[in-house]
Amino acid sequence: MSLNAEFVTALRRVTQRWRTLWDAELRGSGQTLGRSRALLILSQSGGSAMQRDLAEALSVEHPTLVRLLDGLERQGLIRREPVPGNARANRIVLTDAAAPVVQEVDGVSEGLRERVLHDIPRAELETALRVLNMVAARLEKLGTAPEGGQG
Repeated sequence: MSLNAEFVTALRRVTQRWRTLWDAELRGSGQTLGRSRALLILSQSGGSAMQRDLAEALSVEHPTLVRLLDGLERQGLIRREPVPGNARANRIVLTDAAAPVVQEVDGVSEGLRERVLHDIPRAELETALRVLNMVAARLEKLGTAPEGGQG
């Protein structure tokens, strides 16, 4: 197996395992991984975001996001606010009831990060982060290259 193939296989394995562990730990807070990610993104965005921006940040399609938001709305953690002048757009806003849930989800997330990464030297993490950022930038560039282009 080539080094590039080994890298991609390891990245996929780590990503899948991380998501599996994160999801299992989040279930204790009554949230799914998808809902938790949405809550954290909204919190990091100042408490609200446009629905289309949230879908992009979560890398999900509209129907998936609608189901996720329906669940959060039923829990009283978000509300949808129509955007004036655009009947098809919604701003998703965290409610006051979301604050303790966001705090719990953030704590679970931080706990997992700490347990997994605590003894990896900072310089190693910085190198890994630089490499992942380079890969992400190349993927972004390839994703925006015109079809049939040099991408």
